[in-house]
Amino acid sequence: MSSAIVLNEKFENAGELTLPENYENISSHNLYIYVKSYLASIRANTASTKTRAQVSGGGRKPWAQKGKGGARAGSTRSPIWVGGGVTFGPKSNRNYNQKVNKKQKKLALQYALNEKAAKDALFVVDSISIESGKAKDAAALIKTLGARDALIVKELVDEKTFLAFRNLKNCYLIEANELNAYLTTAYYTVVIEKSILESITKEG
Repeated sequence: MSSAIVLNEKFENAGELTLPENYENISSHNLYIYVKSYLASIRANTASTKTRAQVSGGGRKPWAQKGKGGARAGSTRSPIWVGGGVTFGPKSNRNYNQKVNKKQKKLALQYALNEKAAKDALFVVDSISIESGKAKDAAALIKTLGARDALIVKELVDEKTFLAFRNLKNCYLIEANELNAYLTTAYYTVVIEKSILESITKEG
């Protein structure tokens, strides 16, 4: 079974917290489905082309129907002309959302947390708080982990802690209700408050 590393207030190793045994049997496909859905939901969806009806100009027939010796043409905005409309081009009304049920979302998060624990990259702290509100104090705590970046998960983010972490490029501070499988896998290290992790494991 995988275990999360328990840290004290100074972010020093203070033991381990074992994750539920059933986390080992969760299929990675749940994570794949969730990440695919998450990335689809944040697509900008701004691609848009004009059909021949929407392109300006082309109202006059370019040449007579007969007598020229060439092919017939009714408009200079035909899709086969340069400057013409686009046939079957992308439009911004496409819906990219992919439905994922609640059970799969939960399994995806559990799998992601177990993967972090297996790599010794899941850290548990009683409370994450930077009372000074200074970035250098927050950076010093993260430096003790020896990780290139970290996802910080706090039950409720207070103003001082937010100010301390907001300008650190290698950290992302979120509240418990924002935690998901995608963010868990996107960062090398996850630092989470003990009460949040216990709530997740109890539900499972």
